[in-house]
Amino acid sequence: MNDNDETVLWEAEFNPKVKTYWLISAVLTTFLTIVLIPLAPLIIPIAWYVSGLYLKSHRCTLTERTLKVSRGVLVRQEKTVPLDRITDLGLVQGPIMRALDLEAVSVETAGQSGPGSLVRLTGIRNGRAFRDAVLKQRDAVTGGEPARLTSATEPDVAVDANVQTTLIEIRDILKRIEDRSTSL
Repeated sequence: MNDNDETVLWEAEFNPKVKTYWLISAVLTTFLTIVLIPLAPLIIPIAWYVSGLYLKSHRCTLTERTLKVSRGVLVRQEKTVPLDRITDLGLVQGPIMRALDLEAVSVETAGQSGPGSLVRLTGIRNGRAFRDAVLKQRDAVTGGEPARLTSATEPDVAVDANVQTTLIEIRDILKRIEDRSTSL
């Protein structure tokens, strides 16, 4: 997954306790579904085995300019996130995750479609340190400056005047319609 032209700055490790988290989540889901309760003794060993394969497939690499994430057993998924597109890295820790001393790092980017994070990495060891390293490298790539308004994002006075004129015309049309409807 590494390109030869980029220097790897951090190769993330995943905490093996994440398997227990996935197992507990699967077991809770199983027990909440009454139909599947008789199948729990069969599902638990299969889920433990599959979660181990899934954990082995996880890769997350921070390079000089990108964050590369891959995972999947049957369906392999790879994402390369340019650091200059990352807007936030959040840490998530539910009650089961806190009990197992696990964290999930969620990566949010500029221009991503839909709510939520683009990538969620559950079980990264030293999640806070990893997040800080990614943000530090992002700041180095982007020059460390917060985003500023450019001429493209500043309001255009001519456009505002056009919009105002159009709104006045719409208001006048609505008034005429209202007057006609009240006279009927």
